[in-house]
Amino acid sequence: MTEIHRDDSKDRNKDRNKDRNKDRNYVNMQVNPCKMCMPMGGALALKGVKNAMTIIHGSQGCSTYIRRHMAAHYNEPIDIASSSLSEEGTVYGGSKNLKIGIRNLVNMYQPEVVGVLTTCLAETIGDDIERIVREVRDTGEFEGIDIIPIPTPGYGGSQTEGYFDTIKALMAYFVKKPIQVQKETEETKTPFINIVLSDATCEDVREIKRMVELFGVKALFIPDISDALDAPFTNHYNKLSEEGISREELAKVIYAKATIELGDLVAPNHSPALFLEEEYGVKAYRLPLPIGINNTDCLVKALAEVLDKDIPKALEVERGRLMDGMIDAHKHSATGDIAVFGDMNLVMGIAGLVLENGMQLKLAATGSMSKRFKEQLESKLDQYQQKAEILQDTDYETIREVIQLKGVNLMMGPSDGKFIWEKDHVDFIRVGFPVHDHVGAQRKNIMGYKGSLIFLDEITNHLLDQKHKGYRERMYQTYYPKKESHKPIQTDEAAR
Repeated sequence: MTEIHRDDSKDRNKDRNKDRNKDRNYVNMQVNPCKMCMPMGGALALKGVKNAMTIIHGSQGCSTYIRRHMAAHYNEPIDIASSSLSEEGTVYGGSKNLKIGIRNLVNMYQPEVVGVLTTCLAETIGDDIERIVREVRDTGEFEGIDIIPIPTPGYGGSQTEGYFDTIKALMAYFVKKPIQVQKETEETKTPFINIVLSDATCEDVREIKRMVELFGVKALFIPDISDALDAPFTNHYNKLSEEGISREELAKVIYAKATIELGDLVAPNHSPALFLEEEYGVKAYRLPLPIGINNTDCLVKALAEVLDKDIPKALEVERGRLMDGMIDAHKHSATGDIAVFGDMNLVMGIAGLVLENGMQLKLAATGSMSKRFKEQLESKLDQYQQKAEILQDTDYETIREVIQLKGVNLMMGPSDGKFIWEKDHVDFIRVGFPVHDHVGAQRKNIMGYKGSLIFLDEITNHLLDQKHKGYRERMYQTYYPKKESHKPIQTDEAAR
């Protein structure tokens, strides 16, 4: 018989490395981190600006990575330029590449706004994009085009910080630019508010717009992706989106009655609402995403306070429907052992809906690091007398281990969780960004009273499907157990 000898050297090396690295404070980024990079968030924010184009100052792979995820999620054509840094540019500086890239971009697309986003590579070699962009402007070739440098190093945070930093940079640039904006007197100006909305689908943006319009007021959505990334079919193709917030509107944000920032977990130095409050005195409201009845109440009450108006009857009716749906679902909700992962603002919003409906939150995981995330979630868990695993700066390998350990029966998060679904057969609702293995992610509505009810129904139906799928077999095994076999006892004499 041939004897097979197992080579244990790999296992010994793995154990040795594990012991050596156990006290080191870093995450192995090769196990699928639960986040995306800052330029991804920056590119998404710029897609909500009218006639804007993005150029990524870095290698071609960076822009390809962003285009691939956005095109698959939104099912829309996504164009993002690249300075295409190579070995030469990395050693001698990428100024030449970036200048050529901006010139080519302008010649091909004729944008009104160009957002210049940096990458890990550009920031590591120390390229001064503010100086480079200033030199580009000084050539006089690009009159009428606003070229805005926005630092978004991939190692500086996640897509969340990149998204908010880009919005803040756009505001800071345009409020100081002498665009023809008529500042009306206090007596005659039409009141409006600013809304900064993160982690929203195009349908979510449309729903929040509708809720604001019920108060009879205009809102500037910064950015506005509702039609830019979910456009109707037409017979002609526009290289640039004619939808989104315009640069003239961006210059007016300092005249708003208030700024409502939906997604309140980024640090204060990343917050566009706090920037406008500190620099221009525009009152800031930082609120959680309006997912679930409690969080949506926060938004509706803030709107009523800012505008000094009563809550519209239509919203009261929608709130009543949501409460009725919560009553319908409550007898099934307790069967849910839930894991939520993805962007921290979205995780916090969904966790609130899970808890207020009597489900058990077993895991809340995000790739970002935020003190506010941990503190707010722990407070919510205490309120509902629950305990859950809270993971930050984490990856999907760790998330999978905790899901197995906690006996989770329903996961919610972006498509990266599908590998857990495939391997461990844990039920999975795709929500957030990116969703690249299903269609319609941009049309999913989970915010506001209406969206929360739609989302709650979806969750409840998943739990009901689990019950029905194995119901008969469980009942059969419980009430009709196998009969024990009784073999005749052999005596010693019978055995002989």
